[in-house]
Amino acid sequence: MSYLNQEKIMIDKSYSQVALFFRSVLFLILSNAAIIIYCFFVIAALPFPLRYRHAIIRHFFRLFMFMLKTICLIDYEIEGIENVPKNRNGIVLSKHQSTWETFFIPMYFHDPAAIAKRELLWIPFFGWGLAASKPITINRSSKTSAMQQIIKKGKEYLDAGRWIMVFPEGTRMPVGVVGHYKLGGARLASATGYPVVPVAHNAGIYWPKRKFIKNPGTIRVVIGPLIESKGKEAEDILNEAKTWIENTMTRINRLVDEPPGK
Repeated sequence: MSYLNQEKIMIDKSYSQVALFFRSVLFLILSNAAIIIYCFFVIAALPFPLRYRHAIIRHFFRLFMFMLKTICLIDYEIEGIENVPKNRNGIVLSKHQSTWETFFIPMYFHDPAAIAKRELLWIPFFGWGLAASKPITINRSSKTSAMQQIIKKGKEYLDAGRWIMVFPEGTRMPVGVVGHYKLGGARLASATGYPVVPVAHNAGIYWPKRKFIKNPGTIRVVIGPLIESKGKEAEDILNEAKTWIENTMTRINRLVDEPPGK
């Protein structure tokens, strides 16, 4: 399913591809250096409560966004920030187009737990930092199913006041393509009674999947209203979140398609 004519995408063409390439190289070098430095700080904070590690991680993400804006000229604007509840937590179901949203979500949904394969924790620096954030890891060799592992650990983390970060499409989808929405996050919501907050964005236009060069511009992010899950089947929760996300994506990309001043 496609909701956007990719030929109509409007990005800033005032920079040459050569200039954008060198900006992307500089960003890669500095961001990787920052990951290594912050990784040591996070590991050093292991004896302290989890909230201190997440505070360090959020600080890194803010630096990351600053470098992205300064070097690659990519900024973002948020609509619906008031929909992030101050006295409740739950499951974030987000559109997945880019690497960008994995850095954005933890800045606004504090102490989130990502769902990750256990093998990712073995990657030097990145994996070590991920491990220190205490994610929900899936052990494929376990006799317990992946969904049972997610529900058991997810409920534990939700009861502790943490958010759970889920990308229901499972993998980054190209701009204009709607992936197959999986039930995992919705099943967790249905089983625990915690609400869902949907998130739509068009980061894939400016930080495309499997593309090295990043395009200058402003990412549009929309945070949707809370979706209650108590008494609902997982299929109904997912359908409600997917409908909101994809309808919002159509609206976001219609704004991108229109020339300035329209």
